Amino acid sequence: LNVLNATAQNLGIRLYLIIDEYDNFTNVILNQKGQEVYHAITHADGFYRGIFKLFKGMFERIFLMGVSPVTLDDLTSGFNIAANISTDPRFNDMLGFTTDDVRQMVAYYKEAALLPADRTVDDIVGEMRPWYDNYCFAESRAAADSRVFNPDMTLRYLNVFTGTGAPPKDMLDPNTKTDYRKMRRLLQLDTLQGDRKGILRKITEEGQVVASITESFPANRIPDPDMFISLLFYYGMLTIKEVRGDALLLAIPNNNVRQQYYEYLLEQYKPVVDIVQCTLREYFYLMAYSGDWRKALTYIGEAYANVSSIRDSIEGERNLQGFFMAYLSLTTLYLTSPEVEVAHGYCDFFLMPDSRRYDVRHSYIIELKYLPRKDFASRSAAQWAEAEEQVRRYAAAPRVLSMTAGTTLHMIVLQFEGWTLRRIDEVVD
Repeated sequence: LNVLNATAQNLGIRLYLIIDEYDNFTNVILNQKGQEVYHAITHADGFYRGIFKLFKGMFERIFLMGVSPVTLDDLTSGFNIAANISTDPRFNDMLGFTTDDVRQMVAYYKEAALLPADRTVDDIVGEMRPWYDNYCFAESRAAADSRVFNPDMTLRYLNVFTGTGAPPKDMLDPNTKTDYRKMRRLLQLDTLQGDRKGILRKITEEGQVVASITESFPANRIPDPDMFISLLFYYGMLTIKEVRGDALLLAIPNNNVRQQYYEYLLEQYKPVVDIVQCTLREYFYLMAYSGDWRKALTYIGEAYANVSSIRDSIEGERNLQGFFMAYLSLTTLYLTSPEVEVAHGYCDFFLMPDSRRYDVRHSYIIELKYLPRKDFASRSAAQWAEAEEQVRRYAAAPRVLSMTAGTTLHMIVLQFEGWTLRRIDEVVD
C-alpha cells in the first residue's frame, strides 16, 4: 500500500478505498473467540484499529460497508474523521430499489418476452411488495413515499421468474435465512434472558416497537436492550415506520423478515408444544381445498395450553395471537395477514388465498377472543356475541370481498378461558 501510495502521489492520482463487510472479520472473532480477543484487536494498539489510522492520509475517500455497527464504534475511535451515513436521508434509496426501479425492471423483462404476457407490471410488482418492500432507513423519509425494495430479494424473484416462467414457489429468500443465522450466532439467542427475550416476543407478536436508534455502540453493550433493538434495525429485522415524538416506531418490514421472527418463536415452542408440523400442513390443505377448518384451528388452539411453561405464566390476547401467527405462517397457501384493517376495525387474522400461485377454494377471517379465568363465566356470552358481530362486519367489507373473490369465505371465532380453548365455531351469515 505504501508503494502504491507513493506512486500515485508522484503521478497525481487519487486513491479510493472501498471495504465491503468491514465488520465481518471482527464479528467472527466476537462470536468464536469472545470479547477479550475482540477487545485486544480493536482497542489501544490492536492491529485492526491501528491499520485504519494509517489509511487516513493515504486515500482521498474511504467507503466502508457492513451490517453491524459494533465494529464501527470501536474502529472510529482511532479513525475519528469518519462519518456514519447509514441513516442520512440523502442516501435512503442508495442501496435499495424504489418502486419505479422495480417497475422499470419488470417492464424491461416483459418487453423481452421473458415474463408471461398475461401478467401485468402492476400484478407482478404487487406480488413482490408484501415480501420484499417497505424498507426505510431515515426518519425524515418515514412519512414520504420513499420506501425501497430489498435488491437481493427482488433480483432472486426476477431471476427465477424469467428462467422458469413462474414466480418462486417459496417467496422467502434463502439469503435472508443466512443473515438471520449470522445475527443469531452473534447474539447467542438461545441464551437470551430477561428483556431481550421479551423484546423479541413483543416485536413478533405486535409487529412493531417504539424505540430510538443508536448509530454505533461497543461490543460490551450488546446485552443492553436498547442496543439490541438498534442491532435488529441494522440487520434489516426492523425498519422505520413512523416518527413518535423523540422516538421512532420501528416495524417488521415485510413477510420475508416476519418469517424469521416466526421461526424464532417456533424454535421456542417446539420443546413444549405437541404440534407435528407435517400434520398441521396436511390440515391446512384440508382448510384450503375442502373447507375443513376445524382440524387445523383446534389442533393449534388446544396446543396453546402447553405454551404457558415458557411464557412466564403471562396470559393475554397478544400472547395468543403470536402463537397462532407463528403456526399459521407454516402454510404457503395463504398470505396470512395479522390484524388487517377492514370496515373501521381490525380482524385478528385474514387468511387470503395466494391465488397467483394456488387454486385455493376457501378463505378465512379468524377472530380470537380471550378472557381471564375469573371473568369467563360472567362475560363469555357477551364476548361471543360481540365477536359474531365483528366478523360479519369484516366479511362484508368491500376490500375483503375483492380479495376473496372466487372462494368460499368462512368466519371463525375461537374463545379462550386463560390458556384453554373453550369454544370454536363458524359464524353463519
